[in-house]
Amino acid sequence: MRNRDLREYARQTTTRLILGGLILLFVVGTALIYWRYGAGGALSGLLCMTIALFPIGLILIILALLEWLTKRIDHD
Repeated sequence: MRNRDLREYARQTTTRLILGGLILLFVVGTALIYWRYGAGGALSGLLCMTIALFPIGLILIILALLEWLTKRIDHD
């Protein structure tokens, strides 16, 4: 019988759900904006969605750095 790490499985599932949601948002959202407002609107929408992800990305990078630092300190 294989040993299962349920925390790792939950982390992978959460990551996949978030990535799938972002892909869905960008692809379907941009396509709907393009359909309704044209290429200029779609480009503006894509730009706004990308800029909105910047602070979220910074927060995730800081949290990952803190997690790495905490594990490193606990290991030593």
